[in-house]
Amino acid sequence: MTAIDMGAAAAVVEGRHGDPFAVLGPHLAGNAWRVTVFVPGATRLALLPKGKGAKPVEMEQVLPGLFVGSLPKRVDYRLRAGNDHAEWEFDDAYRFGPVLGEMDEYLLGEGTHQRLWQVLGAHLITHEGVAGVHFAVWAPNAQRVSVVGDFNIWDGRRHPMRRRGPTGIWEIFIPGLQDGVSYKYELRTHDGALLPLKADPVGFGSEHPPANASVVRDISPRDWQDAAWMASRAEVPFVDQPISVYEVHLGSWRRAPGNRMLSYLEMAEQLVDYVADMGFTHIEMLPVSEYPFDGSWGYQPVGLFAPTVRHGTPQEFRALVDAAHGKGIGILLDWVPGHFPTDAHGLGRFDGSSLYEHADPKEGFHQDWNTFIYNYGRTEVENYLVSNALFWLEEFHIDGLRVDAVASMLYRDYSRKDGEWVPNKDGGRENYEAIAMMRRANTVAYGEVPGIMMVAEESTAFPGVSRPVDQGGLGFGFKWNMGWMNDTLSYMEKDPLYRKYHHNQMTFGMVYAWSENYILPISHDEVVHGKGSMLGKMPGNGWEKFANLRAYYGFMWGHPGKKLLFMGQEFAQGKEWNHNQSLDWHQLDLPEHRGVQSLVRDLNRVYRDNPALHVNDTRPEGFEWVDGGDAEGSTFSWLRKAKGHPTVLVVSNMTPVERRMRIGLPGGRLWEEILNTDAEVYGGGNRGNLGGLVVEDQGWNGQPQSAMLTLPPLATLYFRLA
Repeated sequence: MTAIDMGAAAAVVEGRHGDPFAVLGPHLAGNAWRVTVFVPGATRLALLPKGKGAKPVEMEQVLPGLFVGSLPKRVDYRLRAGNDHAEWEFDDAYRFGPVLGEMDEYLLGEGTHQRLWQVLGAHLITHEGVAGVHFAVWAPNAQRVSVVGDFNIWDGRRHPMRRRGPTGIWEIFIPGLQDGVSYKYELRTHDGALLPLKADPVGFGSEHPPANASVVRDISPRDWQDAAWMASRAEVPFVDQPISVYEVHLGSWRRAPGNRMLSYLEMAEQLVDYVADMGFTHIEMLPVSEYPFDGSWGYQPVGLFAPTVRHGTPQEFRALVDAAHGKGIGILLDWVPGHFPTDAHGLGRFDGSSLYEHADPKEGFHQDWNTFIYNYGRTEVENYLVSNALFWLEEFHIDGLRVDAVASMLYRDYSRKDGEWVPNKDGGRENYEAIAMMRRANTVAYGEVPGIMMVAEESTAFPGVSRPVDQGGLGFGFKWNMGWMNDTLSYMEKDPLYRKYHHNQMTFGMVYAWSENYILPISHDEVVHGKGSMLGKMPGNGWEKFANLRAYYGFMWGHPGKKLLFMGQEFAQGKEWNHNQSLDWHQLDLPEHRGVQSLVRDLNRVYRDNPALHVNDTRPEGFEWVDGGDAEGSTFSWLRKAKGHPTVLVVSNMTPVERRMRIGLPGGRLWEEILNTDAEVYGGGNRGNLGGLVVEDQGWNGQPQSAMLTLPPLATLYFRLA
């Protein structure tokens, strides 16, 4: 047997060797196969060749824990180790060949492997006839990378990985490991320094916080029951659909006894049934990708490929999505490609270099959030993010992603003073690389997955956010209308006595309403950080607060644009949202809160059942002012239209004064009242127009005909041409 290189052997024992497969495992040495095995703690080791009549081969210990033996030919084998306390058998990870193929390696090196999760991360597989887990990670500047866990006493010397050429990918197949095993990566920098243990950037599971190791999870295909949903969701363009979104923080929507968070399986019944009953078309979840700090609500994710374990496993999360689809409800996820936390186990300086983030803090560090910023210009990083978007859409049948903090990605000077940011190559503030990443993510998402929607939370006037990429846009399907939200809430917070001076805050949204495909968002951001609840924002006494809120919701559902409401707002929760506890469901014992809930349920029904209210949400032909200039009376009236469907008239009164007024109408003989926020069932005074509006041949408001209308105080009414 050819002598082993003792220098290389020492490097293995000391955990310094960057190419362990060159030393460990079977290697041809002369006319025999030399097998080298490192088992710290063992004092004896035997090769157990497979095959009829094969006999054990005792191995020689050449360094503490390092054994060398010889086989006459290349055969599969197991190992039997022992010491004074125990004896055990196992398969040698270093007798197995690579798992990744040449095409995988090529695409990974090129940064164009769209389904990165299929090759990186931890996968339960059977390799060369043996079950185990294949690990693969990108760490191009590391000297050595090891998988560590309970299975090897967190000893980085035991399972150093195989480096795959110039791609920077490291891989190893460890036989015998199963679902649920915790692990991390131990990396040495290019100069040999040990880094803090790192979670898997493409890991599919995590330990329960505050523990933060990755966990091997089975993500093999589920027996989905939503084939009909998946086939039908692309039949009608989203811009023509009645989209009403219920935004949810899974950890605090409802708690079980003992203040325990609900599981995915519990929410598959309770949350899905509730949303279906309320008539919302979609559930939008605050980020579910794994995050270490509860107080970040998921917006500082560490495990982009792992549904948070707070509620269960990936397969249980799939069951929640499946249940929603079974009730005709789509699932949207908040996606956070704008930044990532500095936690030591995360992506920051992953292999000792600024791998995922910019090295220069003027480009790579968010001062507002104390987080890192991705280096969008690095091909592998762009591919990592784009692949992650596709991962949620394909593996979990997610119906769309709402991209968080788009403005922070668009501009290099976002929330920075002069001298604190680096201009682009043309000397400007636009972040070309981030823009390119978002365009690619949208192009890939829409190109690969039919019937999904990509939504931007974008707070500036950046042009073409929801315009297709091939027309120069960012390629999103929708954009949150932050301007409308800020203006209208500012108006509603004012005493009705002074609203006439701010009338334009309610009408200005129509000036730019068709510039993007808008969603009107009353999101979690409006009920946190001391902003109070939606009910708390409303002026007046108790009755007036509820009436104001009902009138505002009526105004919102009648206004062009898709709808979004954060949980608890649909029943007028009195307190500001607290992520550490359940919503105040007990308030539904009070008729005023039940009334608001009933109103939102009916608004969703009326919005869905009347195409005039939703088909042209994003087109000017679907809207016409009747009177948008009544500042003195603080009333607003407009028509919603869709070809081939009855026109709907919306009228709002934002003062506590009942009005008897004439309103212009485009024709017809009778307009029936189909919704009135002052109805008694909603907590109102039951004033209105039960007989509908009888049309008279008297022109008014620029319309050929008109009718007399009773407009209750602080109320919004809908009428439909009979």
